[in-house]
Amino acid sequence: MVEPNYPIAIVAKNAALRTKPSNYPEPVASRMAGRAKQPLGDIFGLANFGVNLTTLASGAVSSLRHVHSKQDEFVYILAGHPTLGSNAEQTPLAPGMCAGFKADNGDAHQLVNLTNEPAAYLEVGDRSAADAITYPDDDIVTMLVKGEWQFVHKDGRSY
Repeated sequence: MVEPNYPIAIVAKNAALRTKPSNYPEPVASRMAGRAKQPLGDIFGLANFGVNLTTLASGAVSSLRHVHSKQDEFVYILAGHPTLGSNAEQTPLAPGMCAGFKADNGDAHQLVNLTNEPAAYLEVGDRSAADAITYPDDDIVTMLVKGEWQFVHKDGRSY
Protein backbone atom coordinates (compact mmCIF):
# COMPACT_ATOMS: atom_id res chain seq x y z
CA MET A 1 0.00 0.00 0.00
CA VAL A 2 1.36 3.41 -0.98
CA GLU A 3 1.22 6.09 1.72
CA PRO A 4 -0.17 9.48 0.66
CA ASN A 5 2.40 12.23 0.32
CA TYR A 6 1.71 14.62 3.22
CA PRO A 7 3.37 18.04 3.42
CA ILE A 8 6.00 18.76 6.04
CA ALA A 9 4.62 22.21 6.88
CA ILE A 10 2.03 24.69 5.58
CA VAL A 11 0.82 28.22 6.22
CA ALA A 12 -2.32 27.50 8.28
CA LYS A 13 -4.37 30.42 6.96
CA ASN A 14 -3.91 29.05 3.42
CA ALA A 15 -5.45 25.66 4.25
CA ALA A 16 -8.67 24.83 2.44
CA LEU A 17 -11.96 25.44 4.22
CA ARG A 18 -13.90 22.40 5.38
CA THR A 19 -15.98 21.26 2.41
CA LYS A 20 -19.16 20.94 4.47
CA PRO A 21 -19.59 24.03 6.70
CA SER A 22 -21.45 22.07 9.42
CA ASN A 23 -22.09 18.43 10.26
CA TYR A 24 -25.30 19.40 12.03
CA PRO A 25 -28.59 18.66 10.27
CA GLU A 26 -31.02 21.47 9.49
CA PRO A 27 -32.43 23.50 11.07
CA VAL A 28 -29.37 23.53 13.34
CA ALA A 29 -26.74 23.81 10.58
CA SER A 30 -27.93 27.31 9.60
CA ARG A 31 -27.14 28.53 13.11
CA MET A 32 -23.44 27.98 12.31
CA ALA A 33 -23.43 30.82 9.74
CA GLY A 34 -20.32 32.93 10.15
CA ARG A 35 -18.16 30.02 11.34
CA ALA A 36 -15.34 28.83 9.05
CA LYS A 37 -13.19 25.78 9.79
CA GLN A 38 -9.92 24.89 8.16
CA PRO A 39 -8.99 21.29 9.07
CA LEU A 40 -5.24 21.27 9.70
CA GLY A 41 -4.59 17.84 11.19
CA ASP A 42 -6.11 16.04 8.20
CA ILE A 43 -3.59 17.72 5.88
CA PHE A 44 -0.82 15.81 7.65
CA GLY A 45 -2.74 12.53 7.90
CA LEU A 46 -3.22 12.79 11.68
CA ALA A 47 -5.60 10.08 12.86
CA ASN A 48 -5.58 10.20 16.68
CA PHE A 49 -6.65 13.81 17.07
CA GLY A 50 -8.05 16.64 14.98
CA VAL A 51 -6.90 20.24 14.71
CA ASN A 52 -8.93 23.04 13.14
CA LEU A 53 -8.20 26.69 12.54
CA THR A 54 -11.62 28.18 13.20
CA THR A 55 -12.75 31.73 12.48
CA LEU A 56 -15.92 33.28 13.89
CA ALA A 57 -17.40 36.35 12.25
CA SER A 58 -19.18 38.89 14.42
CA GLY A 59 -22.19 37.20 16.04
CA ALA A 60 -21.11 33.66 15.09
CA VAL A 61 -20.89 30.66 17.42
CA SER A 62 -18.40 27.79 17.48
CA SER A 63 -21.09 25.15 17.92
CA LEU A 64 -24.19 24.47 19.93
CA ARG A 65 -23.37 24.49 23.65
CA HIS A 66 -22.25 20.90 24.23
CA VAL A 67 -20.29 18.34 26.23
CA HIS A 68 -18.56 15.20 24.88
CA SER A 69 -18.79 11.82 26.60
CA LYS A 70 -15.31 10.63 25.51
CA GLN A 71 -13.50 13.43 23.69
CA ASP A 72 -11.34 15.99 25.44
CA GLU A 73 -11.17 19.37 23.69
CA PHE A 74 -8.76 22.30 23.80
CA VAL A 75 -8.88 25.78 22.24
CA TYR A 76 -6.15 28.40 21.88
CA ILE A 77 -7.20 31.94 20.94
CA LEU A 78 -5.16 33.49 18.12
CA ALA A 79 -7.12 36.68 17.35
CA GLY A 80 -10.19 38.54 18.52
CA HIS A 81 -12.13 38.30 21.76
CA PRO A 82 -14.67 35.47 21.78
CA THR A 83 -16.69 34.69 24.90
CA LEU A 84 -16.61 31.21 26.38
CA GLY A 85 -20.05 30.19 27.58
CA SER A 86 -20.25 27.33 30.07
CA ASN A 87 -22.87 26.07 32.51
CA ALA A 88 -21.87 28.55 35.18
CA GLU A 89 -20.47 31.65 33.51
CA GLN A 90 -19.45 33.72 30.50
CA THR A 91 -15.68 34.18 30.26
CA PRO A 92 -14.17 36.77 27.90
CA LEU A 93 -11.15 35.37 26.05
CA ALA A 94 -8.27 37.16 24.34
CA PRO A 95 -5.32 36.21 22.11
CA GLY A 96 -2.90 33.97 23.96
CA MET A 97 -5.58 32.52 26.24
CA CYS A 98 -6.58 28.87 26.11
CA ALA A 99 -9.29 26.64 27.55
CA GLY A 100 -9.69 22.91 27.96
CA PHE A 101 -12.82 20.80 28.19
CA LYS A 102 -12.50 17.41 29.86
CA ALA A 103 -14.81 14.74 28.51
CA ASP A 104 -17.92 13.81 30.47
CA ASN A 105 -17.53 16.56 33.07
CA GLY A 106 -21.09 17.82 32.57
CA ASP A 107 -20.00 21.42 31.84
CA ALA A 108 -21.38 22.25 28.39
CA HIS A 109 -19.47 24.92 26.48
CA GLN A 110 -19.35 27.02 23.30
CA LEU A 111 -17.55 30.08 22.00
CA VAL A 112 -19.56 33.12 20.85
CA ASN A 113 -18.16 36.15 19.08
CA LEU A 114 -20.02 39.08 20.63
CA THR A 115 -17.62 41.67 19.14
CA ASN A 116 -17.55 43.46 15.78
CA GLU A 117 -14.19 41.92 14.84
CA PRO A 118 -13.49 38.33 13.70
CA ALA A 119 -12.10 35.86 16.22
CA ALA A 120 -9.75 33.00 15.32
CA TYR A 121 -8.61 30.04 17.36
CA LEU A 122 -7.10 26.59 17.13
CA GLU A 123 -9.31 23.77 18.34
CA VAL A 124 -7.90 20.36 19.16
CA GLY A 125 -9.88 17.26 19.99
CA ASP A 126 -9.11 13.59 20.19
CA ARG A 127 -11.01 11.17 17.98
CA SER A 128 -12.35 8.87 20.68
CA ALA A 129 -14.44 5.98 19.43
CA ALA A 130 -18.05 5.78 20.66
CA ASP A 131 -18.12 9.47 21.60
CA ALA A 132 -21.54 11.01 22.21
CA ILE A 133 -22.32 14.71 22.43
CA THR A 134 -25.05 16.18 24.59
CA TYR A 135 -26.57 19.61 23.90
CA PRO A 136 -28.49 20.80 26.99
CA ASP A 137 -30.09 23.78 25.20
CA ASP A 138 -31.21 21.97 22.03
CA ASP A 139 -33.21 18.91 20.96
CA ILE A 140 -30.28 17.05 19.47
CA VAL A 141 -27.87 14.28 20.47
CA THR A 142 -24.85 13.23 18.43
CA MET A 143 -23.13 9.84 18.49
CA LEU A 144 -19.99 8.71 16.69
CA VAL A 145 -20.91 5.39 15.06
CA LYS A 146 -18.30 3.60 12.93
CA GLY A 147 -16.49 6.88 12.28
CA GLU A 148 -19.64 8.78 11.22
CA TRP A 149 -21.61 11.31 13.27
CA GLN A 150 -25.26 10.30 13.74
CA PHE A 151 -27.82 12.91 14.83
CA VAL A 152 -31.07 12.16 16.66
CA HIS A 153 -33.66 14.07 18.64
CA LYS A 154 -33.49 13.58 22.42
CA ASP A 155 -36.46 11.19 22.16
CA GLY A 156 -34.50 9.01 19.70
CA ARG A 157 -36.15 10.10 16.42
CA SER A 158 -33.72 10.59 13.53
CA TYR A 159 -33.06 13.95 11.94
